[in-house]
Amino acid sequence: MTTGFSHSKQQCIIKGATAMFLKHGFNAVSMDKIAQAAPVSKATLYKYFAGKNDLLAAVIGELCTSLLQTMDELSMDSASVEHNLKKIAAAFVDLIFAEESLAIYRLVIAECYAFPELGRLVYESGPKNALMQLERYLEHINTHQHITIPDVAFAADAFFSLLKNDLHFQCLLGIKAPPSAEEKTLLITQAVNLYRQGLAL
Repeated sequence: MTTGFSHSKQQCIIKGATAMFLKHGFNAVSMDKIAQAAPVSKATLYKYFAGKNDLLAAVIGELCTSLLQTMDELSMDSASVEHNLKKIAAAFVDLIFAEESLAIYRLVIAECYAFPELGRLVYESGPKNALMQLERYLEHINTHQHITIPDVAFAADAFFSLLKNDLHFQCLLGIKAPPSAEEKTLLITQAVNLYRQGLAL
């Protein structure tokens, strides 16, 4: 059974490791440096995590859980399809353009060849989770609003692709800074309007 103290200690280790991994990358960070950043003794560090791979998986899992909280808390409290799509879009855009989210992508891309479990963890915690939520909403529209969406999975993927577009790739590469609040609003409005025209919503 995990005590409050041991959970707190584990969170300190994850917090310290997160800062080190995101700033310096996985390979440049040693367990010694993580212990110093936590700060804990090496014996305590190895009590919780057998090695850097285990710790990196915990860091990615924690970041994904934190970033996805907004998506998980979404509720469709309006009969307006436009309102609900904008609500989903806003949560998704905030998620993918968050500085930590971009840093996770970069880190996972750098390490996924040697540590393929990371890619699976990020996909299942992030994009897959968001897609499933949107698919459920589109199925609801199919059932209750007498609109035919032949391929709900494709339609959900197309919606998020409109929101990511080339800007997300440029942000990942560091060519552009993440969009401002005003730029996000414009992106969401344009994507939702085009999407609704395509589905005749």
